Amino acid sequence: MIDISESVMQFLLAFVVVGPLLGAAAALLPAPPGLKGKSPEQAVLRHGVTVTGAVLIAAIVLALGFDHGHPSRMQATTDISWIPALDVRIHLGIDGISLPLLVLTALLTFLSALYSYFKMPAGPSPKAFVPLLLVLESGTLATFAVLDLLLFFLAFEMVLIPMYFLIARWGGEGRAAAAWKFILYTLLGSVVMLLGLLLIGLKAGTFDMVALATDNGRSLTTSVQVIAVLAIGIGLAVKTPMWPLHTWLPDAHTAAPTVGSVLLAGVLLKMGTYGFVRILLPVAPDGFHTFAPYLAAFAVVGIIYGSLACLALAKQGAKGDLKRLIAYSSVGHMGFVLLGIASTTPTGVNGALFANIAHGLITGLLFFLVGALKDRTGSTDLDTLAEETGAALYGKAPRLGGLLAFGAVASLGLPGLAGFWGEMLALFGAFRPAADLHRGAFLTFMAIAAFGTLLTAAYMLVVVRRVCMGALPQDAPKLTDVHAYEFAAWTPLVALTVVAGLWPKALLGLTDPAVQQLLAGGTR
Repeated sequence: MIDISESVMQFLLAFVVVGPLLGAAAALLPAPPGLKGKSPEQAVLRHGVTVTGAVLIAAIVLALGFDHGHPSRMQATTDISWIPALDVRIHLGIDGISLPLLVLTALLTFLSALYSYFKMPAGPSPKAFVPLLLVLESGTLATFAVLDLLLFFLAFEMVLIPMYFLIARWGGEGRAAAAWKFILYTLLGSVVMLLGLLLIGLKAGTFDMVALATDNGRSLTTSVQVIAVLAIGIGLAVKTPMWPLHTWLPDAHTAAPTVGSVLLAGVLLKMGTYGFVRILLPVAPDGFHTFAPYLAAFAVVGIIYGSLACLALAKQGAKGDLKRLIAYSSVGHMGFVLLGIASTTPTGVNGALFANIAHGLITGLLFFLVGALKDRTGSTDLDTLAEETGAALYGKAPRLGGLLAFGAVASLGLPGLAGFWGEMLALFGAFRPAADLHRGAFLTFMAIAAFGTLLTAAYMLVVVRRVCMGALPQDAPKLTDVHAYEFAAWTPLVALTVVAGLWPKALLGLTDPAVQQLLAGGTR
C-alpha cells in the first residue's frame, strides 16, 4: 500500500464521484476535448473509455492509499454544509464496506465502455449512449460514497433515468415494456423509501449517516424504527431485487443491451443490499431485528424460486432464454445476500458483502459471454444456441466455451472460486444467528438455502451440457472464437474471481472490522 495524504484522498474520492458527470457533459460537446477518431461516433466512444479509465485509475489509487490497518474508520472524508435549513451536507467517505463496491463499479463500467468501443449496441448515436453510461456510473459510485440520507436517496434515484434509456433505446425485443416496468417498480419503491428516510432524519434530528450509525437507534423509538425499516426496506428490496418484488428484473435483463445487463446485475442490484447494511442495520437495529425473520423467509423463497425458474428454462424443449435464465439466477444469488444480512451476525453480513462482489464479477462475465453468443448466432434462445453450436461450443469456439463453463461453475459456487465464500458464510450466519433471533427458524432457512445450492448446480450444468458438450461433426462450421477486445474486457473478471476464491482474506480483511464496528454501534 502507498502513503497518500488525506487531502489527496479527498480529491480522489470527489473525482471518482463527480468525474463521470463532468465527462458526460464533455461528451455532449461538438467533439470530446483532446480526442480524435475516424468519425464523431468513434471519438465519443473513445472519450467514454478515457473517462471511465481515469475513474478506474483514481479508484485503484484510492484503494492503494486506503489505511488497511483501520478499515472500520471512514477515510477520504469530505463534509460540507449544503442545505443548512435541513442540515443536509455533502458528506463523502469510504470504509471497508464501501471501498470494494466502489472499485467494482469503476471496473465494470470501464470494461463496459471498452467493450462498447468495439461492439456498440445497435441503436441511436453514441453521442447519447456515452453520456448516459457516465451518468449511470456517477450515480452508482455516489450511492456507495455519500454519507447523508438525502444525498443517498438522490444518488439512488440518479441511476434510474440512464438505465431506463439504455434499455428503451439500445435494448432488444420488448425493450419499451421492459424499460417502463423497470422504472415504475423502482420509482414506486423509492417513494416509499423516501418517506422512511425522512422519518428517520426528522425524528433523529440529523440526516448524517455516520452520526445516526453511532447513535445506533437510541434517539428513535421502537415504533419509529419499525415503520422506517418497513418503508426503507421496501424500496431497497425492489432494487435488490427480493422475491416477490423481482418481476421487473427478468424482463429488463432480457431486453437490455449486453453492457446494460452487465451493469444492472454487476452494480445496480448491489445498491439495495448496500442500503440494508449501511442504513438499516446500524441506524434502526431494533426495527431491523423485528423484520429479520421475515426478510430471511423471503430470501430463501427467492433462492428456491429463482433456481426452479432457471431449471424450467434450462430443460430440453423449454422456451428458455439464456439471458433470462441468468437474470433469474440473480434472484437466487441475491437471496443468499439477504439471508446473510438477516442473520445480523458478523459472519452473515461479511458473507453477504462477499457474495455481492462475487456476484458482480461472475454475473457480469456471464452477461458478457451471452452477449458474445448472441453476436455470433443471432439469438440467446437455448434451443437455437444448441442448434447453432451443435451442442459443441467447446469444439466450435473452445475459448468461448471454456469461459462459459468457467462462469457456470463459478456461479454454482465451486470451492476455490469467488462464488463459494459468500454463500457459505451466509449459510454459517443463518446457522448461528443473532441471539435475539429464533435459531430454529434460521436453521430451517439454512437447510432450504443449502438445497438451493444443489438446484443452482443442476441448472448451470444443464446449460453447459446443452450448449458446450457434444460431438462435433467434421463438416461443422466453426464460430468466431474470442476477439482480442473481448479477451481484454473479460480477463480481469476471470482473474478476480479466481483471486477472491483462493484468497478471501483480501476482501474479508476489509469488510470484517467495519462490519464488527457497525453491528456494535456504528461507524466512525
